[in-house]
Amino acid sequence: MSKRKRISREEQWIKEGRGSGKGANYKPWLTIQDVSSLGRSSRIKGNKINRQHEMFSDLERNYFYISEFSDCVVDIREQFPLLPKSETIVIANELGIKHPTNPKTNEPIVMTTDFLLTIDKDKRFIDVARTIKMKDELLKERVIEKFEIERVYWERRGIDWGIVTEEEIPKVMARNLSHIHNYYKLTQFDAFRNMNENQIEDLAIEFLHRIIQGNYSVREKALLFDKDTHMPLGSGLTLFYHLLSQKIIKIDMFKPINIDEQLVIKSIDERRMKKVKYG
Repeated sequence: MSKRKRISREEQWIKEGRGSGKGANYKPWLTIQDVSSLGRSSRIKGNKINRQHEMFSDLERNYFYISEFSDCVVDIREQFPLLPKSETIVIANELGIKHPTNPKTNEPIVMTTDFLLTIDKDKRFIDVARTIKMKDELLKERVIEKFEIERVYWERRGIDWGIVTEEEIPKVMARNLSHIHNYYKLTQFDAFRNMNENQIEDLAIEFLHRIIQGNYSVREKALLFDKDTHMPLGSGLTLFYHLLSQKIIKIDMFKPINIDEQLVIKSIDERRMKKVKYG
C-alpha cells in the first residue's frame, strides 16, 4: 500500500484559497497566527469591505485607514502572495539575488506584497501594488534586494508598484480615522439598535442643525442633544463620529479631532445622508 504524499504548508494554503478572491471573499496569504512574533500586528474589521483585515505593523494599519477612507479605493487585498513561487525564484536568479527563504528549512518561501489596491480611476478599475516600509529600512541592502524582486514581478504584470514610507502617511489623519472607524455603523450601538430608518435620519438631521450653529464645543452640543432628545448619555458624540466616518460632515482631517473645541465644518454632503439609515 503506497504512502499518502504529505503536502506542504504552502500547498495547503493554496488549496484553502489563500491569496485568492476579491472583496469580502479575499483571503490574505498570511494571518496574525502565521506570524505570531510580530508585536505590532492587529486585526481590523473593514467598513468598505466586510471582512477582517490582517495588519503586521502600525504603519500598515495607518495605511489601511487612509486607503479605506479614500473614495477611489474600491478593494483592499493585504498580504498578497507573489505566485507562482517559481516565478519569483526565476526573477531572483536573473537578478543575481538570493531569494527569501525559511530560516529553519532554508527553502524558498512565497513572497508577499503588503497591499494590492483596486482603484476606481475615472470609472476604470485598475490594480496598484504598494509595499509599506519605514524609511530607515530602505538603507538596508537586503531589503532593497527583496523589493527589486517584487518590483520586477509586478512590472511583468503591468501593475504599478511602489514603496510607501511613514513620510507619505499622514499620522494625524490616520489617528483620526482610527478613532472614528468603529462608528461607521450606528446599529451596533445600543441607543440606535432598535430604531427604524426614519428615526435615525431625523436624529441625524437634528444633530446636523445643531452642529453648524452656535459657538459651543462639540462636546457641549452633543450633551445638549442628548438632553433635549432624551437619548442616553453619549449618543450625540456617537452620532457625531458616525457622520464623520460616513463623510456626511467633512472637516480638516489633517488636524486632531478635538471635541472640546468649536467644530470648523468644511462641508456637509447631503447626498450621503441616506447612508445614515443603513449604517
